[in-house]
Amino acid sequence: MKKMKFLLVAFLLSAGAFPLLSNAQDPIDPEKRLKELGIELIIPKEPSNIKLASRVGNIVYLSGNGPLLPNGEFMIGKVGEDVDLEQAKEAARLTAISLLAALKGEIGDLNKVKKVVKVLGMVNAVPSFKDHIQVINEFSKVMVDVFGPNGKHARSAVGLGSLPRNIPVEIEMIVELKE
Repeated sequence: MKKMKFLLVAFLLSAGAFPLLSNAQDPIDPEKRLKELGIELIIPKEPSNIKLASRVGNIVYLSGNGPLLPNGEFMIGKVGEDVDLEQAKEAARLTAISLLAALKGEIGDLNKVKKVVKVLGMVNAVPSFKDHIQVINEFSKVMVDVFGPNGKHARSAVGLGSLPRNIPVEIEMIVELKE
């Protein structure tokens, strides 16, 4: 009988029958969160020979993106030389916004996102720079701010000797969509 009561309580907790005792949360609305965070997404035009996002089933692979400034130009500079740590973090935040815009352009509504799965963050840095993780943490923070727990992801943060256009940060992302 004790085992049966335990199973019943476990079932009720997992089903959210006792909301104060369970870990159930209201679902996050990423579109609403963007507005609350003051982030406006400008859907980019797709280049002629590549896709900004490529969908296979319920997985979206996003091409590497960089820090696009409000004037439409990319932030440029090598971290540790032309760009300091705080500027590099801002570059990662801007890159997060660029990737969210590319994702929205592909799927139409960010509420279709089930989970941010994997991120590859590349930092254009001098050889002595050692804070790559801190830079890419800013990107990860934006994903969690927008998607809540579903924004947490597996991630690599690496330093490179150069990046296209001399941008300080380039990031690519893999996202799973809801069925």
